[in-house]
Amino acid sequence: MTTYRTIAIDGLDIFYREAGSRSNPTILLLHGFPTSSHMFRNLMSALADRFHLVALDYPGYGNSSMPTVDEFDYTFDRLAEIVEKFITAVNLKQYSLYVMDYGAPIGYRIAAKYPERVEALIVQNGNAYEEGLREFWDPIKAYWQERSPENADKLRPFFTLETTKWQYTHGVRNPEAISPDTWNMDQLFLDRPGNVEIQLALFYSYGTNPPLYPQWQEYFRKYQPPALIVWGKNDYIFPAEGAYPYKRDLNDVEFHLLDTGHFALEEDGETIANYIRQFLTSRLQPLPA
Repeated sequence: MTTYRTIAIDGLDIFYREAGSRSNPTILLLHGFPTSSHMFRNLMSALADRFHLVALDYPGYGNSSMPTVDEFDYTFDRLAEIVEKFITAVNLKQYSLYVMDYGAPIGYRIAAKYPERVEALIVQNGNAYEEGLREFWDPIKAYWQERSPENADKLRPFFTLETTKWQYTHGVRNPEAISPDTWNMDQLFLDRPGNVEIQLALFYSYGTNPPLYPQWQEYFRKYQPPALIVWGKNDYIFPAEGAYPYKRDLNDVEFHLLDTGHFALEEDGETIANYIRQFLTSRLQPLPA
């Protein structure tokens, strides 16, 4: 059974999903752009018999509060701070960290700060290496260099229904297997008044992440969390070039490139759930019977 709750963090309503018994090992699931904890709905059901799973919506996403850019500092530092306070508020002491897309820079900030809390990493199209930022990122990098209205206007097509649908369908084996509910729901949240300004602020703030890559890589090397890589290899946003470098810094890596796209859970959710079950069962012994 999955429950749906809201908790107050710094005056914001933060929505989260929770499934499974708290007596089992915890997996904290951090979503990407432009989605929400909804991306983990099926994975949580698949793993709730053996794991405790928690997935929240960041401010400006899903069912959490959406203050304006004048009311809230939409940066990755601030989102990580909210998630850190959420972890404390819901009393998560140790957890495996599932990071995808935006979830990676948020999660790695927290992992590097509290390495003793992280039992394992599950990485699905979440970047921590320069190799993973290819041509998709060129107009965004231009915005980092010059935060002008002209450069912002070049990014606005990223927030349209056409692009949201593309994120779900590009690189998949069978587009007819992807429910239109996914992109339609994400688009409803993107189309809220003021949300495009939020997304532009975070596109700009993403430029603060590459300078932290060396710090995160040092965390990998020093603390050596066991890592499961489950990566949609046909992703144009975070291509497979960003997956391989994890092997440089981590000794215990189980590595799977999946023949699908950016939102790999939509097409290969059952496969990913099985990989997680096997991986964590072997790394977090003993698990409850």
